[in-house]
Amino acid sequence: MSADKDTAPSLEFDCIVVGSGHAGSCAALSARDAGCNRVLIVDKCPPEWVGGNGYFTAGAHRTVHGGLQDLLPIVRNVSPEMAQNIDLDAYTTDDFTRDIMRLGNGRSDPGVVKAVVDGSRDAVQWLADRVKVPFTLSFNRQAYLVDGRHVFWGGLVLSVEDGGKGLIAAHRAALEAAGVETWFNTAATELLVNGDVVVGLLVNREGSPLRLRAPSVILACGGFEASKDLRGKYLGQDWERAKVRGTPYNTGDGLALAKRIGARLTGDFAGCHSTCWDANAPSDRGDRALSNQFTKSGYPLGLMLNVRGARFVDEGEDFRNYTYAKFGRAILGQPGGVAFQVWDSALVGWLRKEEYADDVVEKIWADSVAGLAEKLGEKGLEDKEAFVRTVERYNKATRAFRAEHPEKRWDPAVKDGLSTQCSTVKLELPKSNWALPIEKPPFLAVKVTCGITFTFGGLAIDPDSAGVIAEKTGEPIRGLFCTGELVGGLFYGNYPGGSGLTGGAVFGRKAGKEAAKLATNA
Repeated sequence: MSADKDTAPSLEFDCIVVGSGHAGSCAALSARDAGCNRVLIVDKCPPEWVGGNGYFTAGAHRTVHGGLQDLLPIVRNVSPEMAQNIDLDAYTTDDFTRDIMRLGNGRSDPGVVKAVVDGSRDAVQWLADRVKVPFTLSFNRQAYLVDGRHVFWGGLVLSVEDGGKGLIAAHRAALEAAGVETWFNTAATELLVNGDVVVGLLVNREGSPLRLRAPSVILACGGFEASKDLRGKYLGQDWERAKVRGTPYNTGDGLALAKRIGARLTGDFAGCHSTCWDANAPSDRGDRALSNQFTKSGYPLGLMLNVRGARFVDEGEDFRNYTYAKFGRAILGQPGGVAFQVWDSALVGWLRKEEYADDVVEKIWADSVAGLAEKLGEKGLEDKEAFVRTVERYNKATRAFRAEHPEKRWDPAVKDGLSTQCSTVKLELPKSNWALPIEKPPFLAVKVTCGITFTFGGLAIDPDSAGVIAEKTGEPIRGLFCTGELVGGLFYGNYPGGSGLTGGAVFGRKAGKEAAKLATNA
């Protein structure tokens, strides 16, 4: 490598970004707008895999906002007539901060959290105005139609037209118009340093080494979730069998590059974002066509049982976007790393079509719970009798609760308190909200597993500049910045849905602006 570095041809840039996803694109465009004349994005993936994990999202952005009237100017799918029938509460700085901190059990870095929260509204406005991201209100994912009104829940309201595909398409158009270059099939192999200052990047471009000189490098190349070996090392051996939801190219390169020059690692290296995922999905990469449709997030409406016929989570503990990251992990911990989601016909109509359509997921139907158990035996269910008993006990508990609390009303748009726990019957594992009996045929089940999205452990950064912190000095390494899923210290154990893309935009913009300062002073 040393010989390659010394003899490789050299090119000059104002800023180099590693990673073509959402966070890297935000950084590159921000650097260009702030005064960098020649900005280069490098990505080891081929062009058909552009966009990193951002491509595989629903485009959800969690942000502080003042309610419906605050967001109407940046969304494209709400007519004046529709707006009259929408219930959308404001989401405050305290709300956003509290959600990140409570889901991380208070372990998240307060400075990093504050930067994301405080920068969130400006970031989505910039994405709408500068990048032309086609934001929408997320009716299909974050609202239910209740008594003729669209009621939003869970603090998350913004998505993107055509999901991650639409998000990355908007980025690509903005980058091209701004004159930002992108090199695919170009792997970053070493950070170039002069003393303790980063001065460029050594890359391997389609088999040939190149020295890329620049006063700043921004790492935006994701975590290590696509590396089976690193998952086993940091998360545990069970995680070797998790299915990769997104790009297969996030294999920990940014961590290795930065660590080699003395960067500080931080955050929850034993934690990650995961979710309930279609058991029939590809194992080592996402599907570019179906992308996020393999998510199976309808569990709050029904039950989840493992192959031994037992429930293992409180499906109604909280809104879906506060539980899916940890419930994916819970599925992985079950025998065989799989489970079955179950509903009756009274609830099937509430399932999101993009996740549960006939051409998206394999559906197992039966006219009785016992019949469903028989069919699931062919799909891996080991104890059919236990499966039936679990559903029967659950049904008994829900009926007892309703008899004791006839005033309670099922409402999927709020935590309705419809439970399995009353004075006469209590399940060892409750369902705390949305507990309706599974009793109306036909019955439906789908088989799910754990899909891993991104890892939480990453690089320590200065929250004001997105500069990467040196282990030795505790100060930012001059010329090295970080954004996106590579940022450590933000999430621990769990996370509120939609905050990842927001964080990537916030720190990407900060990194780009700081890179421009270095280019101006170079």
